[in-house]
Order: sequence, then structure tokens, then C-alpha cells
Amino acid sequence: MRLNQITVPARDVDASIAFYEKLGLRLIVKHGPYARFELPDGEATFSVHATNEFEPGDVHVYFECADLDSRVAELKAKGIVFDSDPEDQRWLWREAWLIDPAGVKLCLYHAGENRRYPPWRLGG
Repeated sequence: MRLNQITVPARDVDASIAFYEKLGLRLIVKHGPYARFELPDGEATFSVHATNEFEPGDVHVYFECADLDSRVAELKAKGIVFDSDPEDQRWLWREAWLIDPAGVKLCLYHAGENRRYPPWRLGG
């Protein structure tokens, strides 16, 4: 299996499009209550779909960035507000958190090899 896409709820599709484009995603589909993006790296895509049937904070999405600290600084310069600056976590990831216009929690992080191969991985 290979991950194709993740879809998150959006209360205002146009506001979500502007937000995710500012993050660096490229809009490839916009049709009514739906928008789909290509990410700067890899083949997976990301989409938003208009709905009010969720509670803010129900969804958490993680985007890995090799250059996390400089990426966060670049996004702040574009007006993106972060809830936390990049911080090293005990699970060996460096994370910065923010919230999209619908209340979806986003984590920009860097984990390197620890993303898939932490020291405590089962099965080696």
C-alpha cells in the first residue's frame, strides 16, 4: 500500500486554499466544496473539503520538513502564526505547531531516521 492523500475538513475552502498555498502546497483541483494540493516533496496529495461536522482539534496532520527552523521562520515572515516554535521532543522529533483556518492542528516537524526507525521500534 502507498498513501495517496489526506483530506481534512474546511469551514471556508477559500481561506483554507490561501493558507495551504502560503505553506507551500500547490493547488491542483478546485471544485465546489473541495480543493486538492500537491506537496512540494513526494507523491502524496492533500485536500480540504467543506463541512461543519467536526470539532476543531479533532484532526492532527504532520508535515515533515528537513529545514524545519528556517521553514518556520519563512512562514512567520509570510504572516503564518504558530502556537509553538520548533522544539525538541522526548520522542526525538523537533516540532512546531500551528492551526489552519478550520481549526485543524498542524505539526511541522523534523525527525529524520527517527520518524520510521526510533530506538524503540518494534521488530528492529
